[in-house]
Amino acid sequence: MRISVFLRHLSMFFVIASPALVLAQFKNPSSEELRMTTDPKAPGAAAVYLNVEEVADDDLHYHSFYARIKVLQEKGKELATVELPYLREAATNNDNKSPFGVREDTRIEDIKARTIHADGTVIPLSGKPEDLLAVKETSKNSEIQIYRKVFTLPSVEIGSILEYYYKIRYDDYSSSTPFWEIQRPYYVHQAHYSFTPAKEFLHGLANYFLDENGHPINTMIRWQVLPAGVSVKQDVKGRFSLDVHDIPALPNEDWMPPMQSLRYKVFFYMMAAEGSGDFWASEIRLWSKNVDRFAEPTSSLRDAVNGLIAPTDSPLDKARKLYKAVQALDNTDFSRRKSESELKLLNLKDTKRAEDVWKQKSGSSEEIALLYLAMLRAAGLNAKAMKVANRDENIFDPTYLSLRQLEDTMIVLNTGDEEIRLDPGQKMCPFQTVHWKHSNASGFIEGNDGKTPDHTPPQTYTDNNTSRTGDLTIDNQGGVQGALRFVMDGQQALYWRQIALQNDGNEVSKQFDRWLETVVPLGVEAHVDHFLGLDNPDVNLVATINVRGTLGSVTGKRLLLPGFFFATRGGHPFVDEANRQMPVDMHYSEVVEDEVVYHLPAGMKVETEPQDAKISWPSRAILSTTTIPAPGQVTISRSFSRAFTFAMQNQYQDLRAFYQKVASSDQQQLLLTTAAPAAKGN
Repeated sequence: MRISVFLRHLSMFFVIASPALVLAQFKNPSSEELRMTTDPKAPGAAAVYLNVEEVADDDLHYHSFYARIKVLQEKGKELATVELPYLREAATNNDNKSPFGVREDTRIEDIKARTIHADGTVIPLSGKPEDLLAVKETSKNSEIQIYRKVFTLPSVEIGSILEYYYKIRYDDYSSSTPFWEIQRPYYVHQAHYSFTPAKEFLHGLANYFLDENGHPINTMIRWQVLPAGVSVKQDVKGRFSLDVHDIPALPNEDWMPPMQSLRYKVFFYMMAAEGSGDFWASEIRLWSKNVDRFAEPTSSLRDAVNGLIAPTDSPLDKARKLYKAVQALDNTDFSRRKSESELKLLNLKDTKRAEDVWKQKSGSSEEIALLYLAMLRAAGLNAKAMKVANRDENIFDPTYLSLRQLEDTMIVLNTGDEEIRLDPGQKMCPFQTVHWKHSNASGFIEGNDGKTPDHTPPQTYTDNNTSRTGDLTIDNQGGVQGALRFVMDGQQALYWRQIALQNDGNEVSKQFDRWLETVVPLGVEAHVDHFLGLDNPDVNLVATINVRGTLGSVTGKRLLLPGFFFATRGGHPFVDEANRQMPVDMHYSEVVEDEVVYHLPAGMKVETEPQDAKISWPSRAILSTTTIPAPGQVTISRSFSRAFTFAMQNQYQDLRAFYQKVASSDQQQLLLTTAAPAAKGN
């Protein structure tokens, strides 16, 4: 019996879904639990988990989940809606030996739930499972369909205790492993986890399961991040268990790294025994082989390349021309992939090699990156692929033996003078620019021995520049009208260009206007008039913006205006966070230059102006401001350069102190007063 692709996705399914658990008897709440209005162990929490129990039994083919939750604030009532995973396998397996067809592979059954009010009143959930559940959303690919169904506990109030249990049962031909989410969005008082693997895996006999490379899957391992002093136990029968208590809620802080990688968890998964000892060396060799096969510089690709470059071009010029050619293709990750019927109508075949991507003029980000690799090699250039983590999603952890955590492909070009990282799979990404999620990220380059990961370099602050200028006319009642001009390159420009790939012009303008609401002062309306360079990554992106509204406030003969137009509502991270649980990840470093010219009302002059300032966090960030008054106007400039991307917890107090000084400087105001009339001569 062969269970390969389906098995992989079933395991991943239980990563995406909430893990499943064992039958637990409902518990009568204590008087203390009923009276609880706050939790001293979780100050300010909107809810807490009193108990969590999860059990998975692969011999009996089920996962079950039990929870008791105390609702303490209005927001905690959101936990009354419970999401359940639901899996179907699509009819894509043509193996006659396969037992799978179009049918349900998991069933949700035995749902029990009740709400207990603070006075002890019990309101049970009634109805059959099929009546209680409603499809909320679906996620589909070519092999499986993952559904999420929901039920909602009745009559939930602040002070209620929510208690529920459900079981997920899967068929006898499948095998699965649990993902224990030890750390949740709310504090957990007590939790118990149990997993009984199939006997075949305990004894290394499950050779009928095959991985994607055709190797027998017969080894059970786990990836775990646990609090100090906590460990998974295994009894003489092979059953795994874990008991934890007082687990803090998942942090909710500004600019956190991906919590999927850092949260407390245990993920059991299966793999081939021969691959576990030297996994990364074996995986990189196999991946490199597949890359070379796909990216073979065939004769048709050589002909195409020769038509795009000249023999006299430098290596960098050749690479630039080929980059522009592949960037012009339809990247289906930013549009959509052609269906089988469309491919047939266009007399095109499914993509199997780089030359197919070029012929079809479209492909996924991965396929376009490998096409670029093939074309570089066809041009005689020294280039390799790099498999890299998406830093927006996860942090590479070599103890988790899965190449899937390295989601994306970049290209490393060696010109002889320098080694350059290129990101051709990112539509609208300029030549020699890397999307921030691929900078300062870990991965492997072809030929790596698998012992030490490679790393992409961090971006410098000069790679990402935003210039914001304003020409604003103020009336004597504080009204304002005028124009703003934003000039962007680097990551800010890439962001809006990729938004434009998937939305029409009106929608892009609407999204840009919503972003402007977080930038301009309260009382001021800002609407983009037009963009320049939105479809050309080789130039700066320019947005011209119209402004009107009320900017200042009048008190007697004085008019009070914000000194720094773009900083009044732009927000200052970390100022209100006294302490920090997680490292800081601000995605990329940058420079933001502001200059606003205020044209003053007739008869008014500057009485008080923002003081020039220079505030620094040495070698990491600096703020500089200047004010230049002149007859009838005043020009205020602000320059903020942030050279750091990451900061650890032990650097946090210095970081916070810097941002507090920046916030204090940005709160300065511009005070105008009516000019005294000139004295009349005798």
